[in-house]
Amino acid sequence: MKKLSLIPFLIIVFAISTPSFAQEAKTTGPEKGSLVVVGGGRMDESIVKRFIELAGGVDAPIVVIPTASGSDSFTQNSGGARALREYGATNVTVIHTRDRSEADSDTFIEPLKKAKGVFFGGGRQWRLVDAYAGTKTETAFWKVLEKGGVIGGSSAGATIQGSYLARGDTRTNQTMMGDHEEGFGFIKNIAIDQHSIARNRHFDMFDILKNRPELLGISIDESTAIVVQGNEFEVIGKSYVIMYDGTFWSREGSDLKNLPSSESLFYFLRSGDKYSLTERRIID
Repeated sequence: MKKLSLIPFLIIVFAISTPSFAQEAKTTGPEKGSLVVVGGGRMDESIVKRFIELAGGVDAPIVVIPTASGSDSFTQNSGGARALREYGATNVTVIHTRDRSEADSDTFIEPLKKAKGVFFGGGRQWRLVDAYAGTKTETAFWKVLEKGGVIGGSSAGATIQGSYLARGDTRTNQTMMGDHEEGFGFIKNIAIDQHSIARNRHFDMFDILKNRPELLGISIDESTAIVVQGNEFEVIGKSYVIMYDGTFWSREGSDLKNLPSSESLFYFLRSGDKYSLTERRIID
């Protein structure tokens, strides 16, 4: 009796059951809604106005979450609420807790049920994880996007929007891979850093990427933001965004440049530039 080889069968099973590296490494934005990811510092007027516009205008209900800050108490002007009001927002509510049982209550999330926009203030991003990850509050954030709303955040409020939590160490913000490594993941397969040029953080992202090379790295400078819709983003604001995707791009080309290896490459984007997250390239 002729013996049949199992090798083709095993190859087929392996191909079906094991996702490709490309699929595992795919970076994607939210299916619905928008994100405004701000690199910290004073928010440029264009950033605040775009966030308000994406929320539905000056009368849209907006919830501000200042929990990343180390303060023990907050006012209704905390966490970016003052800036939103200065540029015309009339319906801004600040909510905060460090009690996970409260964050998991229907009473606490009541303002989020009506919200068209959510904004995370600065501080330390791991505090947002400790307070809200896995609670009804985190679920409510996602529902804002599902309804076509906008989620924004500055500094810590930028990093928390990624899937990998850069600088998530409770001891120091200088450690890129710390004791908290998972963000809310509004953007998948990405690590987001902030204050990049103002604090000379150009090379810090490589600490993550040498251990997690499948991630897209992005570092946003102060007074600058990316506006994410679907799987694309546009840069707005005064400064630059640094991209770490293993390639190099320049407006003047790169044929005559003496570039380092792909593991050490990065490049800058400025206001008006657009980028495809899934394809990891500039949109012409």
